[in-house]
Parts: sequence; C-alpha cells; structure tokens
Amino acid sequence: MNVKLLILLVFLPCNLIAQSFSGLGSTAEGFTNPIPNKSFNFPLDHGSHNEYRVEWWYLTANLIGEDGTPYGIQWTLFRTARSPTEGNSWLSNQIWFAHAAVTTPSEHFTTERFARGGIGQAGVNAEPFEAWIDEWSLRGEDFDELSLKATGSNFSYRMSLEANGPIVFHGDKGYSIKSSEGQASYYYSQPFFKIKGTLTLPEGAINVSGSAWLDREWSSQPLSENQLGWDWFSLSFDDGAKLMGFQLRQTDGSTFSSSSWIEPDGSLTSYGNMEFIARPLNLHTVGEKKLPTHWRLLLEDKNVDVTVKAINPNAWMNLSIPYWEGPVDISGSHSGRGYLEMTGY
Repeated sequence: MNVKLLILLVFLPCNLIAQSFSGLGSTAEGFTNPIPNKSFNFPLDHGSHNEYRVEWWYLTANLIGEDGTPYGIQWTLFRTARSPTEGNSWLSNQIWFAHAAVTTPSEHFTTERFARGGIGQAGVNAEPFEAWIDEWSLRGEDFDELSLKATGSNFSYRMSLEANGPIVFHGDKGYSIKSSEGQASYYYSQPFFKIKGTLTLPEGAINVSGSAWLDREWSSQPLSENQLGWDWFSLSFDDGAKLMGFQLRQTDGSTFSSSSWIEPDGSLTSYGNMEFIARPLNLHTVGEKKLPTHWRLLLEDKNVDVTVKAINPNAWMNLSIPYWEGPVDISGSHSGRGYLEMTGY
C-alpha cells in the first residue's frame, strides 16, 4: 500500500479522504459553526480553534531574485478534527498536515508533512505566535514580524517577514459567506507583508525579496454539499491596492463568488455573489488534468478588468490531496503580481 495513502487512512477524516476538497461540504454535527458579528480577539485568534472542524494558516509570496527571475513560495499548516470530542496525548482528536512549495518559471517543487495532535509534533501558539510541524515553522513575537522556514528533498527556504499595513477582515467583518445556503467561515488576512530571504534549489542558494500574503480561516462546514471546489485569487497591484476574490464551482455548473477590495491604507470594501467575475481564457493540461491557468477577472465597481496568467502553468501540487497553486502575473486595467489556487479539478 502507498505509504501516504496509509497515513491518510489513519489520520484524516473519512469524508475528506473520500471527497477531497468537496468533503468540506459534508455535515459537521457536534462542531461549532461560525456566526455573524464575531468580536475577534488578538493575539488569541491567531492560535487554533479546536472546537471547529477545519482551520489553516496559509502563506503565499511573490518573490524576485537578484537577476530579476520571478519565484513563488507557499507554506500552509492545516488543522482538522476527527471528531468533536477532545482527547489528550495520543487520544487527541486533532490532526495536522502541512504543504510547502517553490515555483520557478520552469520548475515546481512540493512536499508535505503529517502529524498527530497532542504530542507536540505540530501545533500553533498564539502568544508569542508560533505555527510548526516538525522543523517547519512560522513564528514571531507577534503577527507583525515573522520568520519562516521549510525543507523538502530538493528545496528549502528561510524567510523574514515584516508587515507594513493592517490585518483585513473579509466578508461581513470577518464572517465570510461561501454559499447561497449560508455556509460560512471566519476569514481574515495580513496581505501587507514584505518578505526577504534565501531559496535553496538544486542549482544553489538564491537571495530573493518581494511581498507575501497570509490567510487565516476556520470553520466546520465551509462549503455546501453542492460545491465541488474553488478558484481563489490574491492580487497585489503596483499602485498599492489589493484584491482577494474567489468563486466556488457548484454541481449544476453555476458559481458562487465573493471578493474584497483593499486600499493601500488597508481600508476594505466587500462584494457579494456575482460582483467579482472570473472567466477562464484557456485550459492547460497538467498530467491528466485540464485547468484554466489564464483568466480574465472583473470587478466593475472598482474598474478592474485584468488578465492573470501563471508564471508556470505546471504548478500542480501533486500531494495526498492534490490541487493547483502558483504565482501569476497581472496585466490590463491594473498591473502587478499575485497567487492563484484551484481545487476540485
């Protein structure tokens, strides 16, 4: 038996194994569900919320080498609960897994880690902030200055991050609706990180710098049972504004969308279903998958009409739960760089 599959069968909830990302639409009886008008409490909410079924700390970064070559990195720690009942030590109901990746114009490197909760192998502390699994970590005295590291068989990176803008809250003050049936999550971001450090690739060490975006999200049933996956965009424009937008693809062929326009000072405008439009422009074959790695995005209220194009269309995350994730270039009414994630294909 494949070792990764065996780990998944032991560690991950059965509905998530069976349905991949669409398993997030299965019912979550006994878990806490998000409700509107949450009063966020920092630094406590930077930590874990074990009464909810799923949670993640998700960082992406657009980087430039000293010779002008573009790169992208991803570092994500996921927490999922097998049941609503807490347990201690090896009886913990918490499972942790993590993904790390580096994307270059010609290569895409990925790796993953798994851990049981309750034994100190992985976890998140709120103050001082530390998210870790084995030797991978994202940590700092607070959420404004962080250090990041991860290592795979053929890559590694060490980075330092400094925020130069505020945390922003998506949806209705952090209550992010994901479907017409009302599924939701708590969702906030720190999209204003400056980042610098060293990538180590097969050809050697590379000094890089750029911008990073950190997403925090937790829920118990973030999707409806009629949703298959999502297309998520985080865009940083050259004029300092930013745009987060996603669409969730539904079984009947329709989509449900949401977006946030973020001014350079961090002030945010939220947009509901169908105000953010994402139209695929072509399909690219990655292995046996055909995915849209070139899009046209529209947000009429802010005069946004841009195309986003992957710097490497082969950025497939060939992991135990596979998906596409990679950096993109932006052109059109606005220019800049960003990240695209596509799941459920």
